[in-house]
Amino acid sequence: MDKKYDVIVVGAGNGGLAAAAYAAHEGLKVLLLEKHNLPGGCATSFVRGRFEFEPSLHELCSVGTAENPDTVYKLFDDLGAKIDWRYEYNPFRVILKGKNGYDYTMKGGNRENFIESMEKAVPGCGKSLRKFFKLKEKCDAALDYIVSMKGKPNGLVMITKHADFMKTAAYSVEEVMTACGVPKKAQQIITTYWGYLGVPTDEICAMHFLNMLLGYLDDGAAMPTMRSHEMSSALCKVIYDNGGEIYFNTEVTEFLYNEDGSMKGVVAGGNTYYADEIISNIIANNVINRSDITKVPERTIRLANARKFGISVATVYLGLDCSVEELGLKDYTSFVTTTPDAREQYEKRKNGTLYILNSLNIAVPESSPKGTCTLFFTMPIFGSDIPEDLTPQTYKKYKNEIARKYIKDAEETFGIDITSHIEEISVATPVTFARYLGTPEGTIYGYYTAGWDNIIIRVSEEKKDFSTPGITYCGGHATRGDGYSCALITGMNAGKAVAKRVKAKQEGGNI
Repeated sequence: MDKKYDVIVVGAGNGGLAAAAYAAHEGLKVLLLEKHNLPGGCATSFVRGRFEFEPSLHELCSVGTAENPDTVYKLFDDLGAKIDWRYEYNPFRVILKGKNGYDYTMKGGNRENFIESMEKAVPGCGKSLRKFFKLKEKCDAALDYIVSMKGKPNGLVMITKHADFMKTAAYSVEEVMTACGVPKKAQQIITTYWGYLGVPTDEICAMHFLNMLLGYLDDGAAMPTMRSHEMSSALCKVIYDNGGEIYFNTEVTEFLYNEDGSMKGVVAGGNTYYADEIISNIIANNVINRSDITKVPERTIRLANARKFGISVATVYLGLDCSVEELGLKDYTSFVTTTPDAREQYEKRKNGTLYILNSLNIAVPESSPKGTCTLFFTMPIFGSDIPEDLTPQTYKKYKNEIARKYIKDAEETFGIDITSHIEEISVATPVTFARYLGTPEGTIYGYYTAGWDNIIIRVSEEKKDFSTPGITYCGGHATRGDGYSCALITGMNAGKAVAKRVKAKQEGGNI
């Protein structure tokens, strides 16, 4: 069976769903192919007993509200997809254990609330933090100018009017914070957030970090009431309502090319499907591995080989037979660490220097049965951190040791009893994510966004990136790096760009 479409989207993760929804909404004939029986990728759930767990969702940034919508809210609103958003305005609690330790809960809802919390932790830091935060607006102004110049800004204008953008985009978070005069302790508290980006703050560019941090402080952290499925189902409905097709349990096994090297279709489920454009929500390495290598541009192969895979996680999911109030937890997100330094947290991650504890019930009380709650522990590690001598026979023991270690630590740190309330438990490692997502080393963060491969360079060089004609990438491995909001936005951008190109071809015009 051969079928022809305007657009084929490979992978129904956040990016693929948004791309397919936008392309279908623009009136194109769209086919979305997904290897699993459910949409969402990481934006899905699994059930253990009477509990439903999220594989990876902590919260989304840059959502906003109906009164003050930000990018993600507008994304769903533009498509007519309604989401019942819940909000948590305190971004995080951070606990440093050991000598000279501290325990601070950061207030949110706006920047001044956060600065007030920071002033209590580090008196006198407010002025420098305001200077640091102000760089976000300066970067936004520079980016607006670059867009208005269609990616070809005047160098003199950039130097004279947008010098702060050049500095913020070119230097790390810690370098820019130091230049703004932010005290070291204040830096350490804020940079604990590196765990959400997967790159330590002496590497990741300041603009990238600022976008995430202020996306939480300005809008609050947002979660769909019905969790990930609410977003995935809403986007599927947009696709169906606009005549698009979605085939589940249909894995793409081969990408097909024209004689001129452009992509023309895919093989999935034993059938061949053709399209004017392909959008891939699966990582470029997997596309290359499912292609005739002689058809893939050499630059694309070199780039895929040069890029470093991003971080993965180990996660412990717990269903408890008591409410979160009975348990004694009050904070939605807590970072627990044994060292204040982000680089040391990163380098010694295998020793458990940093973990994140979440309870969704604090933001969405009805997310588990009445009188119960769910917790999940997240430890940022790479797939390569898995012990080399691990075997199928010792894997269960390895997972059990992870669970015991962090449950015990949380009980001691928070002064609560978790163990006697455990009704359901499940443990995921990079091996789990490699199996489910099919990503190299089980990365849930795509490619490592630092150095020559940071977000600024990716955006500026996007047209020269993976350069096979006829295919566009979206999702966690694309220009913006990983994160639910980022994946949705790259999908939106891919859907819009592809729709514009396809319509131009159909109308016989120029783009």
